[in-house]
Amino acid sequence: MNNTIIAPSVLAADFANLQRDIKMINESQADWFHIDIMDGVFVPNISFGMPVLEAINKHAKKVLDVHLMIVDPDRYIKTFKDLGTDILTVHYEACTHLHRTVQAIKTEGMKAGVALNPHTPVAVLEDIIQDLDLVLIMSVNPGFGGQIFIENTYDKVRKLKAMIDVKRSSAIIEIDGGVNSVNAKALVEAGANALVAGNFVFKSENPIATIKELKELTK
Repeated sequence: MNNTIIAPSVLAADFANLQRDIKMINESQADWFHIDIMDGVFVPNISFGMPVLEAINKHAKKVLDVHLMIVDPDRYIKTFKDLGTDILTVHYEACTHLHRTVQAIKTEGMKAGVALNPHTPVAVLEDIIQDLDLVLIMSVNPGFGGQIFIENTYDKVRKLKAMIDVKRSSAIIEIDGGVNSVNAKALVEAGANALVAGNFVFKSENPIATIKELKELTK
């Protein structure tokens, strides 16, 4: 296997102790901060917005991996760059002109990712995969943490990995939803490079040890 990227999902952190939880991620073996932005329209939930991201950026010492679960993401691309975003991921299902959106993200100097909902086949990315830095496979339905992992994800990752290889794309594969110590190794073996973990990390008794466990499992 490779050096798998572990990206704890800040959505599962304790918002009353956000600075403490950010410090924990900084001190852990985690590689990225995964930050979900939800608008209550594209997904049936609302998460934090720009002021919270700005606060996270002040204290975070690692890559900010921002996942937009919002309609019309183009309006905010520059704003997210100004707030310190390193990787900006938009949903295939939310973008009418996906190529234009991806180019706009890159123009701002960020890495560009595209997320796919569980019902969306990877084939829709065939004509754009060479332009992407990252593909985010949703392994639960987006909107809420703590959902059960969808087993079809392994097959989807294998198909995406094959497409990336054929097209000679440098895109990495990120998995978001229900990731834990039971499925982490199998996901990486299927072709995943980055794992988002929310409740599995933050609801554990020792989050730093849990992050270390995920790192060890996926070496």
